[in-house]
Amino acid sequence: MARHCMLTGAEAWYGKQVSHSHRRSSRRWDPNLQTKRYWVPSEGRHVRLRLSAKAIKTIDRIGIEAAVARIRARGERI
Repeated sequence: MARHCMLTGAEAWYGKQVSHSHRRSSRRWDPNLQTKRYWVPSEGRHVRLRLSAKAIKTIDRIGIEAAVARIRARGERI
């Protein structure tokens, strides 16, 4: 299972870690992913989603029904 947000599609970014002496080594920035369970009234069941912190705030704003519709529009399976 890839480490990406189901709603926003946020993935890891790659770049360089620069030390004090200016030597560079590879590193990655992972998204702040959380596993969260929501009740979806239209389906009468709970769904478990892997979301970034930003996506959790988005669901609080737009609601779980609209969020599920967006996730399915992206082609994710719930």
